[in-house]
Amino acid sequence: MRQRSLIAITAALSAGALTLTACGSRDSDDKGSDSGGGTTVTIGVDAPLTGDLSALGLGIKNSVDLAAKTANKQKLVDGVTFKIEALDDQAQPSSGQQNATKLVADKSVLGVVGPLNSSVAESMQKVFDDAKLVEVSPANTNPALTQGTDWANSKKRVYKSYFRTATTDAIQGPFAAQYLINDAKKKKVFVIDDKKTYGAGLAGTFTAEFKKLGGAVAGTEHINPDSKDFSAIATKVKNSGADVVYYGGEYPQAGPLSKQIKAAGAKIPVVGGDGIYSADFIKLAGASATGDLATSVGAPVEQLPSAKEFVANYKNGGYKEAYEAYGGYSYDSAWAIIEAVKKVVADNGGKLPDDARAKVTEAMQNVSFDGVTGKVSFDEFGDATNKQLTVYAVENGTWKPVKSGTYSG
Repeated sequence: MRQRSLIAITAALSAGALTLTACGSRDSDDKGSDSGGGTTVTIGVDAPLTGDLSALGLGIKNSVDLAAKTANKQKLVDGVTFKIEALDDQAQPSSGQQNATKLVADKSVLGVVGPLNSSVAESMQKVFDDAKLVEVSPANTNPALTQGTDWANSKKRVYKSYFRTATTDAIQGPFAAQYLINDAKKKKVFVIDDKKTYGAGLAGTFTAEFKKLGGAVAGTEHINPDSKDFSAIATKVKNSGADVVYYGGEYPQAGPLSKQIKAAGAKIPVVGGDGIYSADFIKLAGASATGDLATSVGAPVEQLPSAKEFVANYKNGGYKEAYEAYGGYSYDSAWAIIEAVKKVVADNGGKLPDDARAKVTEAMQNVSFDGVTGKVSFDEFGDATNKQLTVYAVENGTWKPVKSGTYSG
């Protein structure tokens, strides 16, 4: 068995301030519109802004908005004003694809932040790639999006316009398995997933690593994500003798699932990935959620020196919703687009070239800066070079970080 270790997290300083953006009209060529006093560049946002996952989606939108306002306040790109265009995908692949087509049609859009869901990303990637429009997700974790469907055996980049600031489930699943075996001393797991791209993929990478580390799988089940009645599965969990449950999916189902498992008499923790790391999980799971665990990308934003200004500026920005799990990563995704635009403008004598989208996509590959979440840069697949993760536990009705690090295996 190969040696695995947790490497301590690091962080770097970032800047932040607030102002208002200016709006502009669309143009007919492949660059930002001219609003009279300069060029307006639109950063598109695609996320679930309504529905069960809207808490995460609104945190994404607001954080991108803050990044645009910060860049404008700093006059980071001379002659360019940034604004955002946020579209609601309702966590549905078909809506995401329609939104991608709409964003491509707006020639002032030179980059897109999102989506939240890996299944939605699958429907959008080709649309953006055909238009050479760069997409940076703060939340997608399925490895196949960057490394191809056979990523476990032979990695192959499919879309050059797709990047992400979140690390992948190839790391997140094993990270959780390592924590449960080595730290929590769990030996027998019941694995459940929602059959979707994100959930099934995460459950798969977790299960493989859990077994490699000597753990046993007491049972497996798949749920219908449209259901709220998981009593039959809860009974199976209780009868299995498992000392922990791993769930691949998101908080709208994970919360009720946890509650019903406890009600069935299985007083064991439910563990999931970043898809359940939300205050809404705790609301849905109720008091019995105490002791449940979640992994999430990166280190706790509130504990990073690099994020202090982001946290303060977000609060001062008057946003009604929390930045949630992906706020820092959304800010950094938008800032990566802004940095790429800055490079393209500088290389073209202070203005956007006619093929701005293609140039911004090309520039993204070499973007590197100290962001809210630490060092932001991308590898040859478009994946984040920052592989940090954190395990959180529900304590006293809130998520508390219990261990941060980087999985190495």
